[in-house]
Amino acid sequence: MRALFSMLLAGVLMLGSGGVLASSCPAHMAAIDARLAENPVLSEEEAARVAELRAEGEARHLAGDHAESMRLLAEAEKILGI
Repeated sequence: MRALFSMLLAGVLMLGSGGVLASSCPAHMAAIDARLAENPVLSEEEAARVAELRAEGEARHLAGDHAESMRLLAEAEKILGI
């Protein structure tokens, strides 16, 4: 009985975590956009990579792949120093 309860609880937590990730993707995109609006000093390669990561992060978010979206957005934030 206890094992069944643990498995059920784990399932509920996993289902609920998708919403948390989904709701934080837009906040990370907004943070990237705000930092880019400040015209940070970036090489051409860094600027292109950030733009690519930001666009792909949004595409993954819209496709429902929030874990991959967060990974991509975190990489862009790292380049931007946020």
